[in-house]
Amino acid sequence: MKQNGSGLKRFGVSMEDELLRRFDLLCSRKGYASRSEAIRDMVRDRLIEEEKQLAKSNVVGTVTLVYDHHQRELEERLTDYQHQFLEAIVSALHVHLDAHLCLEVLILRGKAGKVKRIADRLIATKGVKHGKLVLTSKDPIPY
Repeated sequence: MKQNGSGLKRFGVSMEDELLRRFDLLCSRKGYASRSEAIRDMVRDRLIEEEKQLAKSNVVGTVTLVYDHHQRELEERLTDYQHQFLEAIVSALHVHLDAHLCLEVLILRGKAGKVKRIADRLIATKGVKHGKLVLTSKDPIPY
C-alpha cells in the first residue's frame, strides 16, 4: 500500500473483466470522475450501513408513508403517534398525491433502535399502503 502526502493511500484491486466492465459502466452512468471516487463512495455507504445496524448508534432518517386519507381515523392515529415522539421526529411533510392518497415524509433522529421502532410502528399502522425507512449515520464517515 502506497501513501501520498495528502493522507490518501493507494492499493490495488483485482477484478474479473466482466465485473470491471460493469463497474466502469456504473461509474460512467453515475458521473464519477474516477474509479477511486466510486470505490470511496461505496465504502462510505457500506460503513454507514454497518453502523446503522448498531441499535445504539446515532442516526438520522426519513420515513415515507403513503396512505388513503379517507381511511377512518388514520390521520389522527398517525398524528397522535408522532406527538408521542416529539424528541425524535424533527419534521413532517404532507403532500396530497390525488383525491385519496397522501404522502407523508417524516424526518427522525436519535438512536438507531428507537428510530427503527418508531418507523416500524408508523409503517404498520392499519391503513398505511406503503412505508419505507431510510437511515444514514448522524456522524458522516470521513473521506
